[in-house]
Amino acid sequence: MKDFGQSSPAERHVEQDFANRKLIRPSLNHSSPNHSGPAFGERRDRGERAPERSNGARKAPPPEQTNAENFYYQKQMQSKTPMVIVLTDGEQIHGVIEWYDRACIKVNRVGEPNLMIYKPSIRYMYKEGEGRG
Repeated sequence: MKDFGQSSPAERHVEQDFANRKLIRPSLNHSSPNHSGPAFGERRDRGERAPERSNGARKAPPPEQTNAENFYYQKQMQSKTPMVIVLTDGEQIHGVIEWYDRACIKVNRVGEPNLMIYKPSIRYMYKEGEGRG
């Protein structure tokens, strides 16, 4: 039977080495010029925010309206481009856009009545010469 009261010299040496080890922590204060955010595994404090602009203003939110749709309609109206408007039910309407507003467009058609189409009912539109397959 083994006596647990005394340990062998090898075991005492390992225990002493382990007890004498010093915990080394890296410095978390980074001052390198290309280090902008927290390092991997670090978290920002709640009060810490992204750096502000040089003039003191925050980045402006993106605009709600880019006017791209208005520009497209204006261009097609001025050139009187024949368009194909595909509705949500699959119906295709051929004509020229006469005018538009926020909610609808007016389409002039040859030999058929002109139509006012609500924008939510439009799936997509394209120039008649482009032909979709």
